[in-house]
Amino acid sequence: MAKIRVGVNGFGTIGKRVAAAVALQDDMELVGVTKTRPSYEAKSALAKGYGLFVPAENVQSFKDAGIEIKGTIDDMLKSVDIVVDCTPGNVGEEYKAKYQAAGVKAIFQGGEDHALTGISFNSTANYSESWGAQLSRVVSCNTTGLLRTLNPIDKKFKIKNAFVTIVRRAADPGDSKNGPINGLEPSVKLPTHHGPDVQSIMPWLNINTMAVKASTTLMHLHTVVLQLESEPTTEEILEIFKKAPRVRLVKSKDGIKTTAQIMELARDLGRDRSDMYEIVVWEDGVKVVGNTLYYYQAVHQESDVIPENIDCIRSMCKLEQDAAASQAKTNKSMGICH
Repeated sequence: MAKIRVGVNGFGTIGKRVAAAVALQDDMELVGVTKTRPSYEAKSALAKGYGLFVPAENVQSFKDAGIEIKGTIDDMLKSVDIVVDCTPGNVGEEYKAKYQAAGVKAIFQGGEDHALTGISFNSTANYSESWGAQLSRVVSCNTTGLLRTLNPIDKKFKIKNAFVTIVRRAADPGDSKNGPINGLEPSVKLPTHHGPDVQSIMPWLNINTMAVKASTTLMHLHTVVLQLESEPTTEEILEIFKKAPRVRLVKSKDGIKTTAQIMELARDLGRDRSDMYEIVVWEDGVKVVGNTLYYYQAVHQESDVIPENIDCIRSMCKLEQDAAASQAKTNKSMGICH
């Protein structure tokens, strides 16, 4: 069976990780990546052996910088079956038209609205909905994190109400422009967009979200309170988390009390770029009281959506019909333990 030819449009925080993950798959071929400027990231792509494609109007600037390119973005679109769009938010409509004109499938990221594609993807919750689709959208890092834990709980015990507060990082580690530097910034437009984004995949879920931007670059932290239709035990909830394909349980008593220590764990695991693909739940922070469930989870905003993009490629290109089989294949290739 021929490999699916994949192009990655945008080689930034998400794009470089998607490219690396695609290159690990035995049923996919990474045709190349795109950059708009001759930056260090463009040189990094070449050093990794990736084909580099650029906007036609920027070809000369790459030549002047001595950076070898394989062609233009239009050339890449002629050579791929599917594009993973990792460009900055709010340019999706422009690129959607390009992909449609080229007749290629495309995956967008959570920075774009659900309306752009009409389908939003999460491998745990709705893998089959993107089966054979021309366009899909992998939801944001926070939405991915919530779906990974909310969906299996809802399947078993039915969630009546979900109340979530997201303590979110102010910027990615490589970002020196955003803040706050020394403060906490609440999102005063309520409820925040995270709840409706979860509902793009679980439309029946009654979820309410708030968010606070914190002075950290490492991870997001979620406090989750669920009112369930039944009264499970704490042990039953922990069993759900233990069986979830991309959830990792940790214990504060083992010394993992902060997001900094979670990232140190990722380094100790030898992860590429120190990425923590799993949603990390504090086992000793899970508690059921009556029909109310409380827990904390941490989301590595740079990496939790990466395996989702790989699974989305498989669903859209009809490579693997079973969600669990695709997840297992992706997890094995990326060193994600279950």
